[in-house]
Amino acid sequence: MKDSEVICIESLALQMLVDRVVNYLKEQHSIYENKWITTDQAMCQLNITSKTTLQKLRDQGKIRFTQPMKKNVLYDRDSILEYLENHSKNTF
Repeated sequence: MKDSEVICIESLALQMLVDRVVNYLKEQHSIYENKWITTDQAMCQLNITSKTTLQKLRDQGKIRFTQPMKKNVLYDRDSILEYLENHSKNTF
């Protein structure tokens, strides 16, 4: 059996390393998250099943959207994540 080596690394350095590896893999495999997502993707992220609820959030200005064509509505992924974060509750 070979001798094992233990490598210690600070948590911040580990996180930076993981981020670099993830970004490298995304670049190598051409994986990019779109800023603008479809109605179905937005509903999935918000964990809702009603297009009416999504429309309500849009109409109330709670999430950003763009409408490049009449029947094509796209939602800003970052604004959805921000909306969810703003409505999160801290644990006790």
